[in-house]
Amino acid sequence: MTPLARLLAARIAAEGPIGLDQYMAACLLHPEHGYYATRDPFGRAGDFITAPEISQMFGEMLGLCLAQVWLDQGRPAPFILAEIGPGRGTLLADVTRVIARVPGMADAARLHLIEASPTLRAVQRQTLAAHPVSWHDSVATLPEAPLFLLANEFFDALPIRQFLRTEAGWAERQVGLVGECLVPGLAPPTRFAALEHRLVDTTPGDVVETCPAAAPIMGEIARRIATHGGVALVIDYGHWRSLGDTFQAVRAHGFCDPFATPGEADLTAHVAFEPLAEAARAAGAQASAMTAQGVLLERLGITARAEALAARLSGAAREAHVAAHRRLTHPEEMGQVFQSLAIFPATAPVPPGFDV
Repeated sequence: MTPLARLLAARIAAEGPIGLDQYMAACLLHPEHGYYATRDPFGRAGDFITAPEISQMFGEMLGLCLAQVWLDQGRPAPFILAEIGPGRGTLLADVTRVIARVPGMADAARLHLIEASPTLRAVQRQTLAAHPVSWHDSVATLPEAPLFLLANEFFDALPIRQFLRTEAGWAERQVGLVGECLVPGLAPPTRFAALEHRLVDTTPGDVVETCPAAAPIMGEIARRIATHGGVALVIDYGHWRSLGDTFQAVRAHGFCDPFATPGEADLTAHVAFEPLAEAARAAGAQASAMTAQGVLLERLGITARAEALAARLSGAAREAHVAAHRRLTHPEEMGQVFQSLAIFPATAPVPPGFDV
């Protein structure tokens, strides 16, 4: 039993079952025993690998997109170049290398990272040692200025609520205690006003997930973009609308029981992009069509970049490079599972890669 499991078991024994969102928040963010508070989970030595760690090309393509948006919006200076959930800082390092080739853009950029984990802040400080960086606990404390923001595999880690549709209403997933084991269960069915609209496209037995924190965060991002200009690029695995149980745990690059080792495995759920787009529009910004990651990267020119890099490589290095390109773009790998969304001002052109 992990230290966090003992704490959760004691809480449940005293107070009763907790919601899946409360369980997920404790597992990921507990200040002493939470997953992100205690480790660097990224890379081959960690539990999973994200797109920026697979190849520099991912960050380079997104950097090109941001550069064109900056030019299209009249070269605002200064502007906030931010990442929310920045991992090791690899993505922003690749982006800054690209924008340094655009006259005036790097000088105008002010780097800000939204990161709650002290462990990851220390890693990011090393990765971005060549740049002045400010850290924040939330988007709300960013300066009011044009905002160019990246969110790669951020929204999937926000705590979710999960509901099973029954003949009598929606039964919410909870976490309870059987002996000393944490186990999932269901609260009694009831009606939820926020899920009334899902009665038309679900049937009893279907599972729907909601992410209470996602819309407020997106709303704040979009408000700033609508007011000051800029763009937000959201990339994550998911679908337009939630349907089905997507709650999962990953440890040592493999799936595991999400209730077995609280605090020692990454917990995520697929992102529903429809609520993000709705929150952005409600805040006065535009939202692009949801676009598959592979399609976005191809439109931005990743294959030409891959060919140019491949010409300098041979042997195992070339094989690894070709495999990385495939992993990022192929529909049977990350290319279709991961989707993307751009948020931009109502008066601005659609960002490149999303405009076809």
